[in-house]
Amino acid sequence: MAPLAPRSGDPIVANVERVNAELFTLTYGAIVRQLLTDLEEVEEVNKQLDQMGYNIGIRLIDEFLAKSGVSSCVDFKETAEVIAKVGFKTFLGVTASVTNWDADGTSCSLVLEENPLVDFVELPDTCQGLYYCNILSGVIRGALEIVSMKTEVTWVRDMLRGDDAYELRVKLLKQVPEEYPYKNDE
Repeated sequence: MAPLAPRSGDPIVANVERVNAELFTLTYGAIVRQLLTDLEEVEEVNKQLDQMGYNIGIRLIDEFLAKSGVSSCVDFKETAEVIAKVGFKTFLGVTASVTNWDADGTSCSLVLEENPLVDFVELPDTCQGLYYCNILSGVIRGALEIVSMKTEVTWVRDMLRGDDAYELRVKLLKQVPEEYPYKNDE
């Protein structure tokens, strides 16, 4: 039997090299600002942030699996818990709660009470359609795709838009069977 996945990110966080949080936050803010300048359309910026996050997620999952010691999750519910408790803690220093499961167990919400990406951020009126942290939805989508879960990740609530928390809705679209590049020649 495989070892159980850690239920909190604390042991993993102790072993991960840290980047200055303010530097990271300000750098991310500069990237978003540059995208707004270059692309002009807020919806295009949202798409670009999601794509950037996706590209990060497909690489970040390897580091996460290597450093966390997390074994394969049994189902989507366990995967969501690992993302919320271990993944967010490891890479953002915060934890999320997993809520609002649908009856099939294929859709849930990840709720963040705090989000280090938004320190020092106020959205101007011209950017009200911007999902400033859309990079996170892309990271989750990309990472889950690498572990054979095709998902749709959307923002439900955003404190920058006046809501009381940050809420991402994660919907499992399809469990993709793992394919191995070589066939067993028996």
